[in-house]
Amino acid sequence: MAWAVGGWAANVPTVLVFGDSLSAGYGLRAEEAWPSLLQQKLGSAWHVVNASVSGETTAGGLTRLPAALATHHPSVVLIELGANDGLRGLPLDTARANLAAMIEQTQAAGARPVLLSLRLPPNFGAAYTTKFAEMYETLAKQYKLPSPPFLLDHLADKPELFQPDQLHPIARAESQVLDNVMVVLGPVLKSVKHGK
Repeated sequence: MAWAVGGWAANVPTVLVFGDSLSAGYGLRAEEAWPSLLQQKLGSAWHVVNASVSGETTAGGLTRLPAALATHHPSVVLIELGANDGLRGLPLDTARANLAAMIEQTQAAGARPVLLSLRLPPNFGAAYTTKFAEMYETLAKQYKLPSPPFLLDHLADKPELFQPDQLHPIARAESQVLDNVMVVLGPVLKSVKHGK
């Protein structure tokens, strides 16, 4: 690892993972969560900071983001929020506005935002769940971001890969979560490294 006195070498760029329990590794050991697997995958070329908080809403994330940006000076910010807004039935217009503000703050800090999409269980009703899923694509188009992959793609229909709450993946499913993230993150990391 590229450690220097007091932390990482100054020339190692940072990926900031900014999400909720799905990124915080709820119910898992820290080293089992996908952000830790991301660090292993990237090695010493990147420093991965996981600033995710279980239970976080978009409003909470919006409040915390400025300090995280100022502290870590990331080159890339992975935004994985919205699920707790949806699960609580909060207004999606507010969630979308909060996510938009986080994207803008990230860009203003000179970092590349990467949006990860989430979906809700069908019991929330077709209208709400459809609007929720579309929120991420709409934001990506608005801010010219890569199409956001569904964080739990290839997992959502496999209950055996989830903890008893059927919301959070088990440890052996985290590698698939990382694969889903890398669909969009991989090209972004390459473009940042090449100064594009």
